[in-house]
Amino acid sequence: MLYYAVVFFVIAIIAAFLGFGGIAAGAASIAQILFFIFLVLAVLALLSGLFRRR
Repeated sequence: MLYYAVVFFVIAIIAAFLGFGGIAAGAASIAQILFFIFLVLAVLALLSGLFRRR
């Protein structure tokens, strides 16, 4: 999931550089959503790993 967030971020940077503002904003928002989903899943995995060891 982090891979896709980086891919959309790169697409947003390239689109912004070429002047496609709408596409850049859309790709940036998708990248931001995917990154936050990745963070939530990473924290949940960390917490579940800590509670399983006990």
